[in-house]
Amino acid sequence: MSSSSATRRQLLARTGALGASIAFAGSVSELFAGTASAAPHTGDAGYGALVADPDGLLDLPAGFRYRVLSREGGPLRSGEGAVPSSFDGMAAFPGRGGRTHLVRNHENRQNARHRVPVVDGLTYDPQAPGGCTALTLDGRHRVLDERVAIAGTSTNCAGGPTPWHTWLTCEETEYKAGEEGYAKDHGFIFEVDPSDPRRTGAHPLTAMGRFQHEAVAVDPRSGVVYETEDAFQHPFGLFYRFLPERPLGGRGSLRAGGRLEAMRVPGVPDLSAVTEPGTHLDGVEWVPVPDPLARHTPIRHQDFGRGGITHAQKLEGCYWGGSCVYFVSSFARRGEGSAGDHYGQVWKYHPGRRRLTLVVVFGPDTDIQLPGESPDNICLAAGGGLMVCEDGGGAQHVYGVTRHGEVYPMARGRQNIGTDDEPEWGEFAGITFSPDGDTMYVNCYSPGTTFAITGPWHR
Repeated sequence: MSSSSATRRQLLARTGALGASIAFAGSVSELFAGTASAAPHTGDAGYGALVADPDGLLDLPAGFRYRVLSREGGPLRSGEGAVPSSFDGMAAFPGRGGRTHLVRNHENRQNARHRVPVVDGLTYDPQAPGGCTALTLDGRHRVLDERVAIAGTSTNCAGGPTPWHTWLTCEETEYKAGEEGYAKDHGFIFEVDPSDPRRTGAHPLTAMGRFQHEAVAVDPRSGVVYETEDAFQHPFGLFYRFLPERPLGGRGSLRAGGRLEAMRVPGVPDLSAVTEPGTHLDGVEWVPVPDPLARHTPIRHQDFGRGGITHAQKLEGCYWGGSCVYFVSSFARRGEGSAGDHYGQVWKYHPGRRRLTLVVVFGPDTDIQLPGESPDNICLAAGGGLMVCEDGGGAQHVYGVTRHGEVYPMARGRQNIGTDDEPEWGEFAGITFSPDGDTMYVNCYSPGTTFAITGPWHR
C-alpha cells in the first residue's frame, strides 16, 4: 500500500432554513475526467439560491424551469395500466428526429402501490412487481409515449447504460423462487432496449451474478462491466467486474456469458478503514466468484480462499470517466459492523495500473446524524461538474459540485409524504442529462415523479 498526501478541502453548503448541509474532502476535480471543460473559476459556485415553488413540487434556482413528465398512478399512454411506483435509476438515450428515450427503473417490492403491469413478451416472473418503463420525448420535452419496457422483476434500483445505447437494469434483491411469493429466482441484471424493448425481452443475464445489484458501468474500450453490490448488513457488499465472452458485441451480446470476479485489495478487508482522500491502494486483485448464481450461499458469504475478499457497506452509484471507473459507498457505520465511520466515499479504480484511490469523502466531521450525508445516484454534468442525489434524513436535495470542489444546491424536493408536524420528503434518484446536455432529468422516488429541468446550464 502506498499513500500520497492530498490537500484536504472542507466545504459547506447550506440551503434555506432547513439547514441541509454537505461537505467534501479530497481531490474533487478527479471526478470529472472525460467531461466537457468547465467554465472559468469565479469563486461563485452554482446558480444562486433556490426559489420556493408556488406549486409545492420542486425548488430550483431563478431562471430554471421544470416540466412534470410522469407521476405514479396515472395512466400509461400505451394503455397497459397505471404508471408504477418507486421511481429510481434512469438514463437518457438519443432517438430519431431529435427525440429522447428515457428508461426508468421501478424499485417495487411485493407491497408496491402500483406494480409494473404484466405484458406478454416482456415479463420474467408474473409474481414480481418491479421492472422498467420507457418514455419517448419530443424536442420540447413533451411525452409522446410511455410504456412498459420490462416487467416481472423485483426491486429494480439502479443500473447503467451500455456503449450500444441499451440500459442494464439491476435487481437489488436475492429472493429465490418460493420466497415472498416469487415464482423465479431474483437478483439479476436485465438488458433493456429503450427504443424497442421487445428486441431485448426479459432475459436474466445470469453470468453477471445473482446478488443485491445496485449500479453498473461499462469500460467503452474493453467491454468489461463493473458492478456494485448494495448490502448494508454485515458482511457487506463487494465490487465486481464481469469479463464478457463477447465484449462490446452490441445488443444481446452479454447473454453469451462471461466470467464474474470480485475485487480484493491486499491487506484491506473493509474499504471504510481508509479515511484519507488521496490514498492509493496498489496491487488490486480480481478473484473468480466461486458460485455466481449463489445457489446455496450469497456471493459475499462465499469462500474466496486465502486472503479473503474486500467488502464495503452500501455500495451505490457507479460510472465510467476517462480511463477509470468510479463508485460510491453511501455510508459506513461501526455500529453496524464497518471498520470505520464515514458519510459517503467516492473511489476511483484505474484498470491499467490496478490502483484504487479514495477520491472524496462526504459529510461533516462530527455528528453522523446531520443531513447532507449519504450520496446515492451521481452523474457527470454536460457542462463540467457533478450532480449528486442526496439520500439522507430531512430535506432532500440535488447538489452540484464544481471541478474546484465548491458545493451548491441545485434542487430541493417539496412533496411532503409525512405530516405537517413530522414532514418527510422522498429521495431523489435517476439523475441524468439529455444527449445534448441541455436538460436534466431526475426522479422523486416517492411520490413517483419524473422531472425535466431546463435553464441556463452553461451560464
